[in-house]
Amino acid sequence: MSAGKKAVVLVSGGLDSATTLAIARSQGFEIYAITFDYGQRHRFELDAARRVCESQGVTELVVFKMDTSIFRGSALTNDIPVPHNRNESQMSEGIPVTYVPARNTIFLSVGLGLAESVGANDLFIGVNAVDYSGYPDCRPEFILAFEAMANLATKAGVEGNRLTVHTPLIQLTKAEIIRRGLSLNVDYRLTHSCYDPLADGASCGECDSCQLRLKGFREAGAVDAIRYNA
Repeated sequence: MSAGKKAVVLVSGGLDSATTLAIARSQGFEIYAITFDYGQRHRFELDAARRVCESQGVTELVVFKMDTSIFRGSALTNDIPVPHNRNESQMSEGIPVTYVPARNTIFLSVGLGLAESVGANDLFIGVNAVDYSGYPDCRPEFILAFEAMANLATKAGVEGNRLTVHTPLIQLTKAEIIRRGLSLNVDYRLTHSCYDPLADGASCGECDSCQLRLKGFREAGAVDAIRYNA
């Protein structure tokens, strides 16, 4: 337990970050959450982030708005089609077009600034290196490198207040993540995972994120109660 300690948790509004937030709370941290408005196609996740944070009683939620022009060439931020109905083999090949350039590096850096500002030595992010994510900034070696940089680049780190980047989901399958979240009473109805939602916010059910989410719920033996395109 870490009673009395503060942590910054990156919260996207998705399934993984909601679970990560619950894990941080279960460890006794006072939570400062941060979410990012970066011109993403799936902007419904911003509302989901607020719902998740309200349900889990965070101390503060910072909504960090970014200049959207820095993220180019991604299907999540530009007029590029989001892939639908890819199989597991296709998902596991290369880096997908939904990769956003340097996103986790930038997000963690902003989270680091908030952490040092509020006196938090712990930073949580729900990255996952399993289930065919394909993103280079979700790998354990990236997290270790960022943590080393953070402790070299901050006043807190130089003065011996070491920052730790926590990735409690990094080696879990989606089903294991869901089971862990359910054991911590995460309400997954509040979350949003779809990369290509309908205008009314319903999830497409066909993008990589939806397919991995649905597969995870099936394997966990649980019901995914969010709305999908009929």
